[in-house]
Amino acid sequence: MAEEVRKIDDHGLDILFRSARTFYKWQDKPVSDELIHELYELMKFGPTSANGSPARIVFLKSDEAKARLLPALSPLNVEKSRTTVVVAIVAYDLEFYEHFHKLFPHADAKSWYVGNEALILETALRNSSLQGAYLIMAARSLGLDCGPMSGFDSNKLNEEFFPDGKWKVNFIINIGYGDPTTTFPRGPRLDFNEACRLL
Repeated sequence: MAEEVRKIDDHGLDILFRSARTFYKWQDKPVSDELIHELYELMKFGPTSANGSPARIVFLKSDEAKARLLPALSPLNVEKSRTTVVVAIVAYDLEFYEHFHKLFPHADAKSWYVGNEALILETALRNSSLQGAYLIMAARSLGLDCGPMSGFDSNKLNEEFFPDGKWKVNFIINIGYGDPTTTFPRGPRLDFNEACRLL
């Protein structure tokens, strides 16, 4: 019996990659709390170093919560986040290693990090970036659209949402149902030989 090929069909690949777009304007269509929970339950399975999972996500749904974010955004980003249904602040936990007893019980992984500030920051930033990308893929797989962005004052944002300094913002993702009439033409991408080396 031939081994089953594990591959997403073209329709799924279109949803995740080829037809997916970055959105800047949004439909007035709600995103339920249950769907946000489902979103996290998918993205949490993406791999991270030693299963450390340093990403911490704050989902802003209410107008009051989003209003706290807006002063930290660059002017061109204010309306994008004000009008979306959900804003996800993707942050990283500088004490992520405190959870290794649960996440990586096979070894004393905590000892690899304690006292090594450079390694903590490098690992937290790299892996929370990965997890933010998993969040985008999970959202798309559930029929949601995303508008990931930087363009904010990280000091202001951290002071507002993470004043104890244990979590730090990485980037922001606007999430909802995008208005397909407002997207720009898709930008070109680099060809394989421009971006890759096969050795």
